[in-house]
Amino acid sequence: MRNTQNIMGIKIDSVTMHQAVDIVKSFISKNKLHTIYTPNAEIIMDAQKDLYLRNILNEADMLVADGAGVVLASKILARKVPEKVSGIDLTRNSFSIALDRKIRYFFFGGKPGVAEEAAERLKSQYPGIEVVGCRNGYFSKDEDPDIVNQINSSEADILLVALGAPKQEKWIYEHKDILNVKICIGVGGSLDIYAGKASLAPDFFRNNGLEWLYRLYKEPWRFKRMLKLPKFVIYAVFARLGLYKIK
Repeated sequence: MRNTQNIMGIKIDSVTMHQAVDIVKSFISKNKLHTIYTPNAEIIMDAQKDLYLRNILNEADMLVADGAGVVLASKILARKVPEKVSGIDLTRNSFSIALDRKIRYFFFGGKPGVAEEAAERLKSQYPGIEVVGCRNGYFSKDEDPDIVNQINSSEADILLVALGAPKQEKWIYEHKDILNVKICIGVGGSLDIYAGKASLAPDFFRNNGLEWLYRLYKEPWRFKRMLKLPKFVIYAVFARLGLYKIK
């Protein structure tokens, strides 16, 4: 039975990384599609106004806390989530899941060539995976049927969708009933990192909840978006005091 905590109207699974990986493994063993999203503070703030996004997140089969801000808010609200479970780390750990066969992945998103480059790099690092298809993230809505057919024809187990939030969550939600995969995960910019086109923050920043600071240093144009993090924490404090109600 799922153990979720209501964090600003979003039902975050109260799981450790180890538990989340075990859940992914159980999803692979079942003959149905499961959705996994990895909301951070920015996405949860967007979901305060975007009710469609909120509904999509809350209908997921697993939501993990992708960011120290979400874990901090859970503590403020006395609805503790044990630890950050970032999407890129969860996906990377899925590459090491041991089954009696290779896990088949489809990479969808990124600039042309990025998914293919990510696939080549990962296959040499994780011999237990098989990348059975790639598709860049530049497409029109008219191409959706062809993309779905390409994914289904690949017979992938896990579909990684890297279109950026909330586009990737909405795309998964709108096509999940016609996708023949077992797991869909929204992974943001993970394919760029796997392909070597971008890099994670150094361990010091990641381990101390300061990824946002490193990202701001590297990408100062994200300043306005970064303002959602302190706003999110303030909203959590107000919610704990009964001064903010989820609409």
